[in-house]
Amino acid sequence: MSEHQHVELVADRTVDRLVRVALFAALLGVLSYVAFPYPLSPAPVTLQVLGVFLAGIFLGPIWGAIAVVVYLVAGAIGLPVFSMGQSGIGVLLSERVGFLVSFPIAAAMTGAIVHGGRSLVDPTTVSTLRLVLGMTLATGVIYLLGLIGFMIVLSMGPVEAFVVAGLVFLPAEVAKMAGAIAIVRSARLPRSLIDR
Repeated sequence: MSEHQHVELVADRTVDRLVRVALFAALLGVLSYVAFPYPLSPAPVTLQVLGVFLAGIFLGPIWGAIAVVVYLVAGAIGLPVFSMGQSGIGVLLSERVGFLVSFPIAAAMTGAIVHGGRSLVDPTTVSTLRLVLGMTLATGVIYLLGLIGFMIVLSMGPVEAFVVAGLVFLPAEVAKMAGAIAIVRSARLPRSLIDR
């Protein structure tokens, strides 16, 4: 292979990855619109976490995290991509700050566990146990940072924060994990989407 062909292949792969990053950032924005107020908590129930899981599973730890960062930057600069169409720095400084900041870390963690490191594998071949482990540990990170955000911004104690921003959402998180597994199991990925 000539050096010119090698450079073209690297450029093509980078463009392909950037396109996928943009698609998953957009998917996160769409899933954020699937949100409704939750009477047991100041935070709404959304499908954002499902998008975080899928970014890590399908893009891997690095590009999955980048996709989530792109989503957060888009919301911060004014695009209405946060839950219920919200946008702006104010959302990032609200009680949801911990949850939002945790999303790139959670995507990276999910991707690292599902793919076994930085090299990507076909996620449709990964065991269900590994998928569940990745998403469970990522959920732990989301809740830990999310609860800290609630405690700081709303001056809550740890028990109250856990009840209103953690415990009441656990059934929803289990449902999102099940949804992510169903999507992975039904996916038919072109070989070009899997970087080896």
